[in-house]
Amino acid sequence: MKGRVIHLDHLKGREAAALVIDGQLQDLLIAADNEAPLTGAIYRATVDRPVKGQGGVFVRLPEGGSGFLRQVSGLAPGQRVLVQVTGTAEAGKATPVTTRLLFKSRFCIVTPGAPGLNVSRRIRDEDLREDLTSIAQGVMEGSEHGLILRSACEDADDDDIAADIADTRALAEAVLADMTGEPELLVDGPSPHEAAWRDWTDVTPDEVIEGAFARDSVLEMVDEVLTPHVPLPSGASMVIEQTRALVAVDVNTGPDTSPAAGMKANVAVARDLPRQLRLRGLGGQIVVDFAPMSKKDRATLDQVLRAAFKGESAETSLVGWTGMGLYELVRKRDRMPLSEAMA
Repeated sequence: MKGRVIHLDHLKGREAAALVIDGQLQDLLIAADNEAPLTGAIYRATVDRPVKGQGGVFVRLPEGGSGFLRQVSGLAPGQRVLVQVTGTAEAGKATPVTTRLLFKSRFCIVTPGAPGLNVSRRIRDEDLREDLTSIAQGVMEGSEHGLILRSACEDADDDDIAADIADTRALAEAVLADMTGEPELLVDGPSPHEAAWRDWTDVTPDEVIEGAFARDSVLEMVDEVLTPHVPLPSGASMVIEQTRALVAVDVNTGPDTSPAAGMKANVAVARDLPRQLRLRGLGGQIVVDFAPMSKKDRATLDQVLRAAFKGESAETSLVGWTGMGLYELVRKRDRMPLSEAMA
């Protein structure tokens, strides 16, 4: 099926959303089968104890939960603090949180502590950018918070944008004023269907389909992502395996024995790696054993990797080459690994 299609359905009885573009699975969200805090949730927490040597502190969350916070300047044990969940926790570890809150909606992001008004770079029409700026300035007048207008504003009605900004501003101000009391969930993180509507409609979808994972072969696409082996053009492939310490990616050229086989396979891997990591929910330390190629070609591959990861929502640091010729990167754990979600 051609075009941009958002599928809303359930997997193993849990809410799920899939983004399919031109017949290829691009993103997949599945609700966790536990009580773990959702990414994006905002809590009133209590500062607990510092973690020596790691530059952070534990914070107490509701119902005995624990979060790990790296921004510790000016914090003291027992102090109330507002934190937002930034990703999923590894087994046995505290939930990662931040004090840099973001209030996201379909058309805007309110950024407390980061003043200024910005319009998405994807909106290139200068007249439209000026109109959107004028709308935002009117709604945000008197506010100390910053605002980012998302690319979904490009095709939206002015009144809808203004209402969305006003609602998001009101939510932010209410939450920031709620500092009294024991640890409490103030804003829950979005469910998969909510996140799909909020984050995948920046480009207007051709279709939004409910309850058709089986009919439209989404289940088969998910099964393909659950296998370590990923076929690539010309018979090349990569194998993605998760260990306790890191994610290992091995690149194979397959039957192609031409001098350019290694570079062709490596470029194909570099272009598809962000999608594969996103779909599989993999993060942390990632090590890629690219196929053999000339050292002079590494600069070209670096450019391909930077371009491929440029649009990723999950923060990714491209560390570079090791002395053994492996490539290292670090990706933020922004969701539960698919293998765990489907277990």
